[in-house]
Amino acid sequence: MATTTNMKAWTTLYTLLFLFLFSSHASSDSTCDATPYPAFCRTTLPPQYLSTHDHQCRYFLQQSLSTTKTISQLISSYLRNQYTIPYSTVHALEDCLNLAQLNADFLSNVLQVIENNITMTSYQVHDLQTLLSATLTNQQTCIDGFNEVTPYPLVTSALSSPLSDGTKLYSISLALFTRGWVSNVTESSTTVETILNRKLLQTSVDDVVVTQKVVVNPDGSGDFSTINDAVSAAPNNTGTNNGYHVIYVAAGVYNEYVSIPKSKENLMILGDGINRTVVTGNRSVVDGWTTFQSATFAVVGKGFVAVNITFRNTAGASKYQAVAVRNGADMSTFYNCSFEGYQDTLYVHSLRQFYKSCDIYGTVDFIFGNAAVVLQDCNMYPRLPMQNQFNAITAQGRTDPNQNTGISIHNCNIIAASELGDGTSNYNGIETYLGRPWKEYSRSVYMQCFMDGVVDPKGWSEWSGDFALSTLYYAEFANWGPGSDTSNRVTWEGYHLIDEKDADDFTVDKFIQGHKWLPNTGVPFRARLQ
Repeated sequence: MATTTNMKAWTTLYTLLFLFLFSSHASSDSTCDATPYPAFCRTTLPPQYLSTHDHQCRYFLQQSLSTTKTISQLISSYLRNQYTIPYSTVHALEDCLNLAQLNADFLSNVLQVIENNITMTSYQVHDLQTLLSATLTNQQTCIDGFNEVTPYPLVTSALSSPLSDGTKLYSISLALFTRGWVSNVTESSTTVETILNRKLLQTSVDDVVVTQKVVVNPDGSGDFSTINDAVSAAPNNTGTNNGYHVIYVAAGVYNEYVSIPKSKENLMILGDGINRTVVTGNRSVVDGWTTFQSATFAVVGKGFVAVNITFRNTAGASKYQAVAVRNGADMSTFYNCSFEGYQDTLYVHSLRQFYKSCDIYGTVDFIFGNAAVVLQDCNMYPRLPMQNQFNAITAQGRTDPNQNTGISIHNCNIIAASELGDGTSNYNGIETYLGRPWKEYSRSVYMQCFMDGVVDPKGWSEWSGDFALSTLYYAEFANWGPGSDTSNRVTWEGYHLIDEKDADDFTVDKFIQGHKWLPNTGVPFRARLQ
């Protein structure tokens, strides 16, 4: 009798164990099938983390952070012995280290918020999705940098596996976060104020909270004679809720390569106007820089604002990639500024950005990157490229379907630069397209824009064969002018003519949550379509 009882008990135990293992396996399959890398997910996720979705997401975030630190350590070891490495490869390693350090900060921030908040507001959810999207962007930028320089097998082979694992871990973390938090977020029903007629900032800061104001003037009459000196002296880690440190840059041409690091938050730089205050440089990929490092002006510090300044890269069309501004600063704003270059003029690298009443000049992919960015009331000026080149206004770099990134162009003007000619001269025979897919999930939207005849009737151009044509998202809504006729547009699966409801998703309010942070800048903006 006791033997029979024991057998029944063991049978029950085995049944429960089988059901647990089966349900765990099913849970693992269900979780991982919802990610871009299901096989890697299944082999990485241990059974003890299968109890809840929250635990699964935390586990992959922790693994992401661990791998990021490994990447940083490995790159640092190579940079300590950089005299044995080609100069261009050193540039790529410097980019990767910089970006890995940012990723470690982003992942730590996400983990901290998730562990301390049982419930999150919709704005907190958007914040974390933005940071997780940026980790993938940073990783891809590192990889792209190695593709631009002369291969150095010792370095590239050693970094190949951790970089690949990092990309997969970041992607899975983003997918699980999107499934668990973003898909369940409930937007506030509070009506968003549309701000249309706020006083122009000019060089006054009456509309914003200012903690300190300094002056840059090359004639020696100000606090500093260079922009870099003023930036270096600005306070560190002030946060973004304590007012702006304002740097007024007097009229003049500044031959400087300016970098606003992560530690310089809520920095505002005011110039004397377009073509009066000019920051200029001429770095390019042809001259040995990575695209990332070719920027004349680069910013990472959160809450950055620039007003009334021209940014130039004068390398010229023949030097290929040559960036005027690279922006990787969250909640950053450029107002009444000009960006001048040829290929890759404005690098909207990552995080959330807003451009208002700006002029952008360029040829190939001259607005590119993987930020969540809205350009509003701006002018895009396609100019004369090299022989056998065509113009592409955007080259958006979204690599993952869960990234909340894209280029939204709202109420802007697309007009041929004077050097390109006009319709009567057939624009020198140069084709100009609204965009082309730099990466697999490229996303660009034009809404309520004027397009002159410089825009090719086809509208959009391929990158290479049929790459990304079914996975990209390109859309147009209520545009006007001779180049806006959509009757001969591309017929790709990823191209759309959208209605007002869909277009509203790409407004300042919904796409970059601008109604939450733009009022602090003093810059006017339109929160929705109307």
